[in-house]
Amino acid sequence: MPKDNLIQQKSFDFSLLIIDLYMKLQEEREYVISKQILRSGTSIGANLEEALAGQSRKDFIHKLSISSKEARETKYWLRLLQKSELTKIDVSTHLHEIQQIVNILTSIIKTSQENSN
Repeated sequence: MPKDNLIQQKSFDFSLLIIDLYMKLQEEREYVISKQILRSGTSIGANLEEALAGQSRKDFIHKLSISSKEARETKYWLRLLQKSELTKIDVSTHLHEIQQIVNILTSIIKTSQENSN
């Protein structure tokens, strides 16, 4: 994976972090939120990869927007997990990382939209 693409690397590393969290939650018999987090958390990078292969700027922005939505959904599930106290697992690192990803994606989308006008 290219080292110079920050968001690509961050989303991939975050997916690995989410997979690890999912496994821990499964061990604690938390099945509902863990599956939601796994789906949305790993979808960020998958949609980003699709965006990077976009057929046009409009396609790129559309797929990146889906990635951003998945990131925001993941943030929601992480906050819910933290506040519900369903587990004692500390997700503060996850929340910090997902906020960085949301910020980067938002910036890329805004810049891409401005450049397409």
